Parts: sequence; C-alpha cells; structure tokens
Amino acid sequence: MRSRPRSRIRCGLMVVALIGLGLASRMVPGLPGFVEAHAGDALWAAMVYWGLAFLFPRLTIPLLAASATAFAFGIEFSQLIQHPVMIEARAHWLGALVLGHGFLWIDLVRYAVGIAAAAGLDRAMTSEGGPTASGGETASQAVSAEN
Repeated sequence: MRSRPRSRIRCGLMVVALIGLGLASRMVPGLPGFVEAHAGDALWAAMVYWGLAFLFPRLTIPLLAASATAFAFGIEFSQLIQHPVMIEARAHWLGALVLGHGFLWIDLVRYAVGIAAAAGLDRAMTSEGGPTASGGETASQAVSAEN
C-alpha cells in the first residue's frame, strides 16, 4: 500500500483542533465523568503526535507513534522529579498544561490510546484509498485518471 505525503497544513490544523478540544474537555461543565476524567490526556497525547508530524512530515507512522509515546511518557515520568525548577515551571498555568502535576499510571494508558487514535487517523488519511484533502477521489483513483 503506497502512502501519500503528509500535509503540514492538515497536521497544524489537527494540533489546533486538539488543543481546543483538550481545553474544552477540562473547562466545559456537564461532560460525562468518563470524558472529563480521561479525554484531556488522550487528546494531549494525540496533539503531541500531530505536532511531531507537523515538524517531521516525512517520518513513518510507527516512528511518529514511538516518538510521541517516548515524549509523552517522558513528560509523565518527569513528574516524579521534584526539583525546584520543575516545581516552579508547573506553578505557571502553561507549565502545568505541558508538564502536568503528579505522576499517574493511568495517564500512560490515556496517552497510548490518544497516540494510537492519532496514528490510526494518520494512516487513514495518508494511505491509498483513504480520504483526500478535497474530499473527492482517492489517491488510487487520481493515479488511474492520470494514466
């Protein structure tokens, strides 16, 4: 199965959309408890995946997924470090959003789910037969039309 190039514009839009959804999952009142408890971390990890895809659009999906997982897990494990610089960074709202506050094993599962969902969507968007940017013909149809 051939893959089409990954669009930086699409990756950037995914990052922006996921930031909005992640913030909404923390701020919108009345969301189901499951969504409120788990969605933010999964969306954050998916945003990391798409951010890396934006920076490195030619990386393979497995390498992007592994890199995003290493980054997300690294951030989570860094929460075990109680160095004054880390504590001070987490005291700022932006530092808290990026670095988190306390280590939780369940966060590793949430990150894995978010990254797996992002990788699956990436595969669907870049694989032959997947959706196209215009919503029209698939890549294989475009190749057939050129011949």
